[in-house]
Amino acid sequence: MGLIMITFFIDMVKLLHAVMLSIKHDIEFRILLFFLLTLLVGATLFYSSVEGWSIIDALYFSVMTMSTIGYGDLVPTTTWSKSFTIIFSILSISFFAAVIAKIVANVLERKKNKIAKHKERASDKNNKK
Repeated sequence: MGLIMITFFIDMVKLLHAVMLSIKHDIEFRILLFFLLTLLVGATLFYSSVEGWSIIDALYFSVMTMSTIGYGDLVPTTTWSKSFTIIFSILSISFFAAVIAKIVANVLERKKNKIAKHKERASDKNNKK
């Protein structure tokens, strides 16, 4: 169990590092993340006020919907919130997928650049001999 937690922690640190580098170097990522967080905050406030859920329950439901997990332990009960959830689902899942895809693309680009630099250094060493 301890090894699993250590691995999980290491993966979370790597993910956080990838997100921070993407925020620092990629304007498209920052825009996508801004819209994703705006949707998340808006949905949390909406569900809290319309459904009467606590902020943490509203945030939990919004994240579960956005990530397509959807446990079903909380459900919208009014026609208004059901309609909102349809629109929120379409928008948030799209932005969530775009943010994840952008993180992956940025990680792969950094690895590609690192490999290219390594090959260039190896080539320079061979040319100097």
